[in-house]
Amino acid sequence: MKQFFWAPVMTLWQREVVRFLRQRSRVVGALGTPVIFWLFIGSGVGEAFRVPGVPEGTTYLQFFFPGTVMMIVLFTAIFSTISIIEDRREGFLQGVLVAPVHPWAVALGKILGGASLAFGQGLLFFALAPLVGLRFGLLEFLAAAGILAAASVALTALGFVFAWKSTSVQGFHGIMNLVLFPLWLLSGALFPRETAASWMALVMSLNPLTYGLDGMRAALAGGSAGTAWLGAGVLVVAGGVLTALGARMTAGSFGR
Repeated sequence: MKQFFWAPVMTLWQREVVRFLRQRSRVVGALGTPVIFWLFIGSGVGEAFRVPGVPEGTTYLQFFFPGTVMMIVLFTAIFSTISIIEDRREGFLQGVLVAPVHPWAVALGKILGGASLAFGQGLLFFALAPLVGLRFGLLEFLAAAGILAAASVALTALGFVFAWKSTSVQGFHGIMNLVLFPLWLLSGALFPRETAASWMALVMSLNPLTYGLDGMRAALAGGSAGTAWLGAGVLVVAGGVLTALGARMTAGSFGR
């Protein structure tokens, strides 16, 4: 029974990975655009970056680094979950929905496929950290990688939920621009919560991605272990809830 459950999960996971790697424009777009944002915005702010609560000597390229990692995850989540709309249009998804496959297997396969791609590209970006003076040991890297994995699952699952209800790629992009980008902007990626307006700071405190980003910064900069654990925990819970929601939506479509 377990084999019957995990076989379709791995098949859908493999299909997502192979499809992504065959489309080089998606690879360049998901990784290249955030890197350009990081270099241009980080270099543009430069020495003007002086914020209370941020360790003395921290450059904006260093501060913006974890936010760029999250942007890479965000872009990859959008690009990978578009495949749900394409699969529906091509008839592949309808074939899966009438097959004797558990709804959780469908949701997990698609979400884990996109999350694996997001995680892999985030790890590639970590290689640029020494270029801006970010140096961390093995334990710090493993902590940041764990938070990255949790963020990859959570954001891909969120994209899955919206893509499942979308009927066109254009409509999906509109929803993503309205939901995912504000979610990223209000996570502390560009500016710390301490300097934001009071209403914005409140919204940021309700954003799960804020805690993940704080946790990643703490891990990479050798900060509080409690902050890193909190960030990972919040993202794991968010990812679990969104994955369960995606599976429930999938179950409602079976047999149609």
